[in-house]
Amino acid sequence: MNDMISTMPPDARVWVYQSNSVLSDAEVIAIKSEGAHFISDWAAHGASLKASFDILYNRFIVIAVDEQQAMASGCSIDKSVKFVKELEHKFNLNLFDRMQVAYKKGEEINVCSLSEFEKLAAQGLVNELTIVFNNMVTSKKLFDTQWQVPLKQSWQNRVLA
Repeated sequence: MNDMISTMPPDARVWVYQSNSVLSDAEVIAIKSEGAHFISDWAAHGASLKASFDILYNRFIVIAVDEQQAMASGCSIDKSVKFVKELEHKFNLNLFDRMQVAYKKGEEINVCSLSEFEKLAAQGLVNELTIVFNNMVTSKKLFDTQWQVPLKQSWQNRVLA
């Protein structure tokens, strides 16, 4: 069992779930404990998956699986989604709203709806250099290089038009 995404190989498969609210330190501890238990039992067609589970910035749940050992099957991916939905319910979170934009303002991470983000851009409160989080990354390599990027390099850059 591994709870650090940093140790996963570049081609590891990654899923990022963004919380609608900042998790308290107590919630992070509880969720990490449940995540560690989940990935220790996670399997695909009976084969154990080498996986990691981590929470970054008290807001992002990151699950990764090294598919060199065993491929994550549709059933095993469904189990991970079910687990995340259970976390959502248990901790009263929203982890599946892909229309929420997370961005850095200094060292602080803010989250707002895409329409609110468009208004911030129109007002000049965010610009092409604002760091945004691309939770659509699918591999460890992309996570390392494209998860936190300037707005001008992200899918959200359409708000700059």
